[in-house]
Amino acid sequence: METYTELKEFMNDPRFEEQRQKGLSGLAEAVIDEPIIGIIQRINQLPYCFTLQSCFGHFLYEGQSDPNNLDPLPVSRTITRVDYRIAYVALCIQNSVPGRKFFEELKKVPEIDPQNIQFCCAEWFWKSHINSFALQVEPDRFKHKDTAVLDYQEALHIDKVRNEFFTQIKDLLQKQQAVR
Repeated sequence: METYTELKEFMNDPRFEEQRQKGLSGLAEAVIDEPIIGIIQRINQLPYCFTLQSCFGHFLYEGQSDPNNLDPLPVSRTITRVDYRIAYVALCIQNSVPGRKFFEELKKVPEIDPQNIQFCCAEWFWKSHINSFALQVEPDRFKHKDTAVLDYQEALHIDKVRNEFFTQIKDLLQKQQAVR
């Protein structure tokens, strides 16, 4: 599945509030990865934003085949190949002053590690939700895919980047709520 397209310009969306209410009413915590439930809840408390999908990111390797594995990579001398399932947050942002300010703050998140974090659009989200954007943790060479096969050392780095990514988003959301 292609997950990455260049950022698009904001457009007027008269259906934003209707889509937000529908999206929030259909959101079940059971489908949100446990480590990011609080982050998703905070995003959805912002009146100018709502989430579409998210994933904490999953690592599969010999001895760990659970596609919903939430464990960090273990210290190992025997793991050589890791199947990585992308960590991301896809959200829809209102074309408003606070929405655009939030967008500008989100654009800074890739500064953590520009080779492994992208702020982008996903065409398939945009078709149903104008002004939808995604932040994703994925090595740049795989940014168009939602999975990647990594060597163990690179996977360890991605694990660290993913954790910093979600910490920065959490910090950003605390600042957003303080401003409101």
